[in-house]
Amino acid sequence: MGMSSLKLLKYVLFFFNLLFWFSGCCILGFGIYLLTHNNVGALFHSLPSLTLGNVLVIVGSIIMVVAFLGCMGSIKENKCLLMSFFVLLLIILLAEVTLAILLFVYEHTLRKSVADGLTDSIQRYHSDNSTKAAWDTIQSFLQCCGINGTRDWTTVIPASCPSDPQVKGCYEKGIMWFESNFLYIGIITICVCVIQVLGMSFALTLNCQIDKTSQSLGL
Repeated sequence: MGMSSLKLLKYVLFFFNLLFWFSGCCILGFGIYLLTHNNVGALFHSLPSLTLGNVLVIVGSIIMVVAFLGCMGSIKENKCLLMSFFVLLLIILLAEVTLAILLFVYEHTLRKSVADGLTDSIQRYHSDNSTKAAWDTIQSFLQCCGINGTRDWTTVIPASCPSDPQVKGCYEKGIMWFESNFLYIGIITICVCVIQVLGMSFALTLNCQIDKTSQSLGL
């Protein structure tokens, strides 16, 4: 019974992590594609590395490393790899919870920082290609213009702005987009946290099961 439980846990955890390893590969590949084609540039000049491509590369790499540890630890029944997998998942989960709390506590400060960053970046639209790419992408996606409207463009209004003269600014449209999709973002966040907790539970259970099996075999 112990051996059958061990095999079941081992393969469940293996395929569980294999799926996430492939997901990490897809995220990493998409991030590299964005970086090489420069589709989305840096919107905030004070954080030039904060681009969608860089974020996806980092997230994809982390997922691949963690999932690899889970795969190898489960299929090889290696306690060291399993505990490394557990610890990394725990650190990521704590970081996510901490980030969520900080975003909630400093919401108004964050909004002000975003508005200041947008004001600074819009002045660099014609002089920096990366900023120009970021603004064109956002204005096309959100169907907005400038920070608070077309009046933010003191010279020529970019072609990425909608033709409607009453179009709203990207700051307001960004907040509206986030609020309208808050439920979906919350559901996805909760699902990710649940999956992480399940992965940690599987890793600990398999680790304990390996100990019990070793003891029963006298190893």
